[in-house]
Formats: sequence, C-alpha cells, structure tokens
Amino acid sequence: RALVVSLFFKSYLAISRKLCDAGIMPLDAVPALERSGADSFHTPILRSAQLFERVSTDQASHDPIGKPKLHVAALKQTTGEAIYTDDIPRMDGELYLDFVLSTKARAKITKLDASEALAVDGVHAFFSAKDLTEHENEVGPVFHDEYVFANGEVHCYGQVIGAIAADNQTLAQRAARMVRVEYEELQPVIVTIEQAIEHKSYFPNYPCHVIKGDVEQAFVEADHIHEGSCRMGGQEHFYLETNAAVCVPRDSDELEMFCSTQHPSEVQKLISHVVNLPANRVVCRAKRLGGGFGGKESRSIMVALPVALAASRLRRPVRCMLDRDEDMLTSGTRHPFLFNYKLGFTKEGLITACDIECYNNAGWSMDLSFSVLDRAMYHFENCYRIPNVRVSGWVCKTNLASNTAFRGFGAPQGMFAGEHIIRDVARIVGRDVLDVMKLNFYKNGDFTHYNQQLERFPIERCFADCLKQSRYHEKRAEIARFNREHRWRKRGIALVPTKFGIAFGVLHLNQAGALINIYGDGSVLLSHGGVEIGQGLNTKMIQCAARALGIPIELIHISETSTDKVPNTSPTAASASSDLNGMAVLDACEKINKRLAHIKAELPEGTWQEWISKAYFTRVSLSATGFYALPNIGYHPETNPNALTYSYYTNGVGASVVEIDCLTGDHQVLSTDIVMDVGSSINPAIDIGQIEGAF
Repeated sequence: RALVVSLFFKSYLAISRKLCDAGIMPLDAVPALERSGADSFHTPILRSAQLFERVSTDQASHDPIGKPKLHVAALKQTTGEAIYTDDIPRMDGELYLDFVLSTKARAKITKLDASEALAVDGVHAFFSAKDLTEHENEVGPVFHDEYVFANGEVHCYGQVIGAIAADNQTLAQRAARMVRVEYEELQPVIVTIEQAIEHKSYFPNYPCHVIKGDVEQAFVEADHIHEGSCRMGGQEHFYLETNAAVCVPRDSDELEMFCSTQHPSEVQKLISHVVNLPANRVVCRAKRLGGGFGGKESRSIMVALPVALAASRLRRPVRCMLDRDEDMLTSGTRHPFLFNYKLGFTKEGLITACDIECYNNAGWSMDLSFSVLDRAMYHFENCYRIPNVRVSGWVCKTNLASNTAFRGFGAPQGMFAGEHIIRDVARIVGRDVLDVMKLNFYKNGDFTHYNQQLERFPIERCFADCLKQSRYHEKRAEIARFNREHRWRKRGIALVPTKFGIAFGVLHLNQAGALINIYGDGSVLLSHGGVEIGQGLNTKMIQCAARALGIPIELIHISETSTDKVPNTSPTAASASSDLNGMAVLDACEKINKRLAHIKAELPEGTWQEWISKAYFTRVSLSATGFYALPNIGYHPETNPNALTYSYYTNGVGASVVEIDCLTGDHQVLSTDIVMDVGSSINPAIDIGQIEGAF
C-alpha cells in the first residue's frame, strides 16, 4: 500500500514538474528540495580503471608470470564455440532423465505410482528408492545422511523422489508430472533459524566453542557493555550453466561420466558407491563449467547419481540438464546466519571482549554446513583484534533444500557480524567508524582467537590506499550536500575491510596432483586436479608450466579435468586451487627438467623441439606426475596446537557510494573502489576479473 501511494506521489511530482517547465504552473509549485523525487534510475555509462603491479618484460624470456595474459578459452567462450556438458552431441540410443520432486516440506510418502507415466510411448523406466539397497541409496559429501531418492519420507520441498528415463526432455518432463505421489504431512515444519532454536532442531555435537582469554572478567572491566544481533539471508548461486550430466556405459562394467562439477573425484566415488562398481571402473570428466561458486562442489551429485544409475541399469547413454526452476528448487543456497553478540569496549571504542553466538541454517542434511560454520566462527572478527573471545556455533536442521558451499564459505557471513560490531561500537562512543576501525585493526605479530599469528598483515596499507583512491572524505562531503538538497533521494558511503584465510578447513583436502605429457613435436599436454569454471585456473597452470619449462605458453594445452589422469583430487574451491595445483605442476615440470638437464648440456644452443626429439630417441621418459601437500597446517587446540589453520590471508578494502529512492526503495551503486592484496599476482588480468566478478 505504501508503494502504491509512493508511486502515485512520484507521478504527481513528475507531472507537476512538466507543467512547471511548460509555464502552466508557477515554478515554485514544486519545491526544489522535492523535484528529484520524480526521477527514476538509469544505468550510467560505465567507467572503470584497473591498476596492477607491472613486471619487467624481457623480450627474450618466455616467462609469462605476472603478466595480464588472455584467458585461454576467452575467444571460444565469447563466440559460443566453447563446449559445455550439455553441448556434447546426442548419442545413438541416448535417453533423457527428469526428476519427480517432492511438493511437501515434510511428509511420509504413502503412495508412489508411476504406472500411468510408464504406459506412455517413449518412456523407458522409472527409478526410485526401491531400485537401490538402503546402503546404496545413502549418500553425502562427508556424512551419508541424504538419499539418491527419498526413502519413504521427504524432508524438504524439491527433494528427489524418483526419476523418469524417456526418449527426450519434453517427454521425460511430461511423464515425471504423471507420476502420482500421495503424502501424509508431518509436523513441525521448520524453515527459519528462529524456529530451529525454538524446537532445538540442531545437528548432533552442537554447540561447539572457540574460547580465548577471559570474557567474563573483561566484561567486568569494560567501560561499555552492548548486546546486539544481526542476520544474513541466503543467496542463489545462479551459475549460467545449470547442473548437468551425461553418462555413457562402456563395456559391461565401466561408466564414463561427463559432469558439470567442481569435484570430479567426489562424483566418481559416489557413483561407484551407488552402482556398486570399484572406482577404477568409473571415469568422471569435466572440460569446463559455466560457473559454480561452490554450488557444484557437493550438490552436483543430485543430478550425476541418478543419471549414472539409469545409464548403468539401462546400458544406454543418459543425459540430464536441469531447467533453471528445477535447479533453484533442488540445489540449496548460501547459508543464512543469525548472530547474537555481547561486547565489552572502552570509552575510546577499543573492543576488549566479545561473546558471540553463530547459528547457520543447514537445510535438511549436513552437506558441508559444519565446515561453513567453522569458517564463520574463525572469521567473525574480520580485521579487528579482540583479546577476549567466546564464539559458540550451532548448525540448525530445517526443512529446506540442503544449503551448501558458496563463495567465501561462511567467511562473508562471519565478517558481516564483525562489521556490525564495529559500527555498533562507533555509534555508542560517538566516534567516526573509520577511527574505531583503525583503533581496533590487527597489527603485525598479533594472534587471532584460533591462535594463528599474523605476519605481514597489510590491512592498514589497503585501508589508506582505498581512502585515497576513492576520495572518501571528498565524497562524504559531497554526499552530505546532496542529502541536504534532496528530500526523496539519499546517498551514503560505506567502507569495508576483509581478511580471508587460504586453505581448506579439512586437512586432507590440502593436496593436489598433476600429470605432464610431452609429445615428439615438443607440444605439452598438461592435466591437473583443478576444474576450469571460467575463473582462469587453466590459464594460470599453463603460465606456471611455461615458466618452469622455459617455453612459450602456446606450446602447452590443457584438455580437461579427468579422474583417469589425476586421481583423488580435491574440489576446486576455497580460493586454493591455483596454489595447490600450481605447485603440483611445478613438481612435475622439475622432474622433466632433471631428465632433460644432460641433453641441454650437450646441446646448449638447441631449441626446445630439438631437446625433446633427442630425449625421445635416447629413450628418456617425457611424462611425469607431480604432487603437492600444503605444509604446516591442520591446527587443533588439543592435538596439533603448533600448526596453522590457514596458509596465509588475502586482504582487501572496498568503498561504495550508493543512492536510494526513498519513495520506492529502488537503489543504485554509483561508484566502487576496491584495493586488494593478493600477493604477487600470477595473472593480474584474471585476478582483477575475479575481484570484479565477485563484487
């Protein structure tokens, strides 16, 4: 109702302004303060600049590291020639799989009848929990607490109950709607974190705690005590390519899976579990993904496993690519979080204590929610030193699609709480929030609440550079003037620092492998454990190999990620893939260099092609594997107190100016300045692309 009145008033202002300009009404009929209320937003002409460290360019050198090299698939992607999973040509006898999804949030399935669907010409099979043993049907990335097909009970709207295999997509989707499902609804249905708290609906072993110092004593000594809370909702991944899989049976006991996944080894492992084959009979391949953002780290199994089962049972190729509505319905989002905190701080605004409760909404199964909570608990203080801390965390079990990994993996939610805290303190002590930030920033040598010492911590430099680059103080004065002159449009400026720890939270994932094959003509085929999701990982790996081998990048090619080239890979996630896989690539290249050393000594003026030819004819192996395990990590307060939680941190500071229309709530970002410290960039063009894309 308020919006209708606002729009009516907006149109009144617009018409009045036109009448004033036409001389029909007096010019002062609409006060100057109110005239801009008639305006609506238009997309401004985009202006941008990217600044990065320049590396010296020696013309004779092939070293591409530190140079803004073009993404190796950029031209194919912009012309539409790049092949994604569903672009693989249709095969003879191929079937399409579509899903029967739950229409209740929590219910018992009392009847499941596919007879009407199976009677349709061109429908070949229906699969449900009855087609698997209880053990085969239980799956999950860490804990096997979810099902390929709902097992007698549904736990969320959109849970997969069964799958129809038919001649084509249209027919499969029509037949899936013909499958009759009857339910007996169960109570309670829990959707929000507040409802989960009310019903004490938590996963086992929670709450968990991280404690440093003496919080209670610090509260006694504090000048101010403040209690507050903040919440953050979910977010759709909205990758351009929805979840997709194509599975082809090879021989009677082999499966080849083409899958849009960030974690081919996980898909391989769970397919082998579901179809009861050893992992060496299942190959999972991923050439490139049309985006992932964490949504394809563990949730791609929802499509891949039923497709593999159908291909295995029917001995025919089977394909599925979800429509956007199906993908959004079934795949889960970023974790919603609720934070309740109690702060102690001095009258100057120095924070001395924080007791914070973190609740995340996991959805109906655990998935990776425990690890997301850990990272949120480790990032809640953001860039601010708090000497006395008690962090408590709960993973809430609700009747939503299982929430999952999403860019930042709990850290953005944690830092969101930290930024609320710093603003609360600034407001209460009556100081500028920038001054309170600077007062509380970590310094070199400080320890976090999980006992990691910060070395070379660059946040103050990023902060100063961002203030200067964004003309922060100048803009703030302009904004104050604008807000005085406009009643219905207001502007604001905000500055946010960040600290993000680099490493997987689970120790064994911090490893990577690579395989390098060199052919007689000197060309190099490189394979590694990471997946190209559009983020430029393959480009960086080619740059690493080019530097290590001393050859032009044009000689190196990466075809795909495949479990038969590099086994037991970690997911491409956690902002760790170029670090881990790059080191594995270097390891493989060093082995090749050692084998070629005596040949280079014999032919010091030779070309790369001549050295490779000589190596082949003198029976020197031109294939090598590489491996890397991240050292010195795996912190645990009792069992491994001297190890690190994170290998290092990336830091950044961003400042944005935003304008809002007070009548409609419409808004527009007018300008943004970001200063990031990601160390010495392997490829500034790709790193800036990632930063801008993330923003």
